[in-house]
Amino acid sequence: MIDKLTTRPDWLKARQRGIGGSDAGAVLGVNKYKTNVELWEEKTGRTTPEDISDKPAVVFGKTAEPLIRDLFRLDHPEYKVDYHEFWIYRNPGAPYIFATLDGELTAEDGRRGILEIKTCTIQHGRKQWEEWEDGVPQSYYVQLLHQLLATGWDFALLRAYIRYYRDGVFRASVREYTIERSEVKEDLIFLSEQERTFWQAVESDRQPALILPEIGGK
Repeated sequence: MIDKLTTRPDWLKARQRGIGGSDAGAVLGVNKYKTNVELWEEKTGRTTPEDISDKPAVVFGKTAEPLIRDLFRLDHPEYKVDYHEFWIYRNPGAPYIFATLDGELTAEDGRRGILEIKTCTIQHGRKQWEEWEDGVPQSYYVQLLHQLLATGWDFALLRAYIRYYRDGVFRASVREYTIERSEVKEDLIFLSEQERTFWQAVESDRQPALILPEIGGK
């Protein structure tokens, strides 16, 4: 189920009618910048999402994304890579679960996959690195799960471009992580249930209970 939108204003309006990939972490309480209650306030029209388009990290990510996508094509000729800036993929059985993708992958055997591109700058040493050393950072993992729910596809691939300084010298690291749908079925069921509960709270206009991060968690 695809909304083949062509303009940013139409895309922004459509985002209000469901839960997007960048919203999924807030639904589960693992988004560092937004709580589930704050997301509910946005989706019910009580508040307006902050415009972060002019923040340096966002500007860098937006500028770097097409370059990283092109490099991915060169590095992985085994995939056909498509991109549609404003297309919205919706779960047919739960159309409030939707995703706009950084890339649409088709493997040589016909399997379909999601390409998610992330840029990150490490500024605070070991703590930030630990999030990547343990695998996909939690909020990004939830986003990938959400995209699998929205599309129904076979796998999701995260390509991360990480910038950092060592001894005052700029460096960069490229990392890739692949999630196979068949290996995360229980997590997909859990997220689907949590998102259904959240969207019911939006539709009924009843504020959900605040989800707090676990003590000692990331």
